[in-house]
Amino acid sequence: MNKIKITVLKTLVQKDFQSYCGVPIEKCPCFSEGQVFYTTYEKPEGFCDWAWNDIHPYIVSFLTGGKFTKGIFEGWMKDKNTMIACCTDGIRPVIFELKVTKGE
Repeated sequence: MNKIKITVLKTLVQKDFQSYCGVPIEKCPCFSEGQVFYTTYEKPEGFCDWAWNDIHPYIVSFLTGGKFTKGIFEGWMKDKNTMIACCTDGIRPVIFELKVTKGE
């Protein structure tokens, strides 16, 4: 069975938005750049619930044979088995690479 390799590409922090926050803001404490997870349909242990909810639709699509190659995605990714996605935390987003792997 194929799995999805999730790699944390970037953890960002929007310091410009500090005035909206009640505490000093730092990068997301849940992830580190370069961190790798392998999954099928289940959230990997230790993975942020919010980030999982954001990227899960891409994972399900890949695992059920979907590709992001048509419509607005046509020509978007060089590799049809890869997608770049992020969590929806507007102040400290995390960017992930999602890649279909062959049973790793």
